[in-house]
Amino acid sequence: MQIDLIETFLDLMETRSFNRTAERLNVTQSTVSHRVKALEAQFNRKLFTRNKGGTAPTASGLRFLDHAKALQYQWNEATRAVENAGAYERSVRLGIQHDLAEIFAGRWLSAVRAELPGTSIYVEADYSNQMNRDLAAGDLDLAVLYTPHYLPDLYYERIGEMTYNLVSTVACTVGALRPETYIQAIYSPAFDRAHRLALPHLSAAPLASGQNIAIRELLMTLGGAAYLMKSSAARLIKEGAAFPVEDAPPIQQTVYAATSLRTRHAPQHRRIIGILQDLIASA
Repeated sequence: MQIDLIETFLDLMETRSFNRTAERLNVTQSTVSHRVKALEAQFNRKLFTRNKGGTAPTASGLRFLDHAKALQYQWNEATRAVENAGAYERSVRLGIQHDLAEIFAGRWLSAVRAELPGTSIYVEADYSNQMNRDLAAGDLDLAVLYTPHYLPDLYYERIGEMTYNLVSTVACTVGALRPETYIQAIYSPAFDRAHRLALPHLSAAPLASGQNIAIRELLMTLGGAAYLMKSSAARLIKEGAAFPVEDAPPIQQTVYAATSLRTRHAPQHRRIIGILQDLIASA
């Protein structure tokens, strides 16, 4: 299999531009053209049309799309299986939302290693958008994230909720908070919608972030008010570095586990998800 042909096709389906795909893949435009022509020659069908309006997939290109995604996934999975062959029976690549990694990564991986001693583990903390893409491409086997994309080849399940509380260094009530000193948390689109409904007058702050640890550091450096993960908020309150905004509602963030449809019932994945689900429930 010439996986570079598949990857070029998939990137071109996304960019609809030979120039942009060449930039993203760090190759020349002629290389992109040669790869597309080679793929079209194998099928004896045109996969793209090019005109003044840009690049567009043909009916054959659209039909090939899902198959190309599956081929890319299988290739990446096979590559990892061969490369990681050694003392371990199997390998697994995990992704976890930044905020969850901050408080759960150590305990989660410790328990997973105890449960699955014959498995080598790779883990990375990331944002939902990237993890959804990595899952679809086969670069991750399982991810725990805040925002599912419900892609055709992926399976999502709700495994719990995280609570975020509003704390402040300047005021004890919502009415006393000023938008100009407010640090807006945008942990996910769902969180942002809930925040806008609860506190519309604070939803146009001059400073915003999507990561708990960054918002905590900004709050400690600049002062003001911000929503933090429940455990982070409690720690600051206990240390006397901030105090709770008592009349501000807590905001719940749903946590999802995501895998490919093909592996959603795999015993290894079920155990890995179950361990984190128990940790979230006890947090």
